[in-house]
Amino acid sequence: MPPIQDQSILIIGGSSGIGLAVAQLALSEGLHVAIASSSQSKITTALATLNSPSSQNKDKHKYQATGHTIDLLSPDPETHLANLLSTVTNNGTTKLDHIIHTAGRPGPLPIQDFNMQTLAAAGHLHFFTPLLIAKIAPAFMNPGPTSSLIFTGGQVANRPIPGWSVLASYAAGLQGMVRGLAVDLKPLRVNLVSPGPTDTGLLGERREMVRERIAETGVLGKLGSAQEVAEVYGYFMRDTNATGGMVCSDGGGLLV
Repeated sequence: MPPIQDQSILIIGGSSGIGLAVAQLALSEGLHVAIASSSQSKITTALATLNSPSSQNKDKHKYQATGHTIDLLSPDPETHLANLLSTVTNNGTTKLDHIIHTAGRPGPLPIQDFNMQTLAAAGHLHFFTPLLIAKIAPAFMNPGPTSSLIFTGGQVANRPIPGWSVLASYAAGLQGMVRGLAVDLKPLRVNLVSPGPTDTGLLGERREMVRERIAETGVLGKLGSAQEVAEVYGYFMRDTNATGGMVCSDGGGLLV
């Protein structure tokens, strides 16, 4: 596949979990890496990890990652995104090759509990933010099929979970969004990664419970790691013939 060394990437949600693993992978491949998060403390911790000499691939690791704060839950996320992209690209003079969005706070929303306000809030990060990125980002990116937007979906779009109908709706809609954007933004590529249960901080207190359930019922008998899922983002960055597609890294979760 075409090399991605010396390309530039912005990872929104890159201070922890899968996003941080993607940042580590990108640095090891010799990319310029910028991460964005709502938490300055998480950014500081992530940068200490990313830029630590002990974590670097000395053959390819040539650059230091940078970090930026962004409040995507503000009343005007479009302006915040535009400001972030302008900052990362030095007012559009050093354009990006890839933008990855992994930010999100998944959780159940029982039918009896939602209203129009909570429905809109549930889709803010997972659905509406990717649309805004698609609107704003191309002006800050190198043109052509070597550049890509990569969004993050979830297994819940294809495997119902009680109490998760709202997020499942947005996750399923994201699949259609990616196909449509691949046509609207061509030749810029747009793709989707769909992780299954993954061993990250998002599991919180549920980690051991989820791990035991997957060990008993999962096809592979284990949780996926953030590093394993990150490889899918790496594939989509490299494959300049892939657009409008989705790759699952879910341990066979849709098979049982």
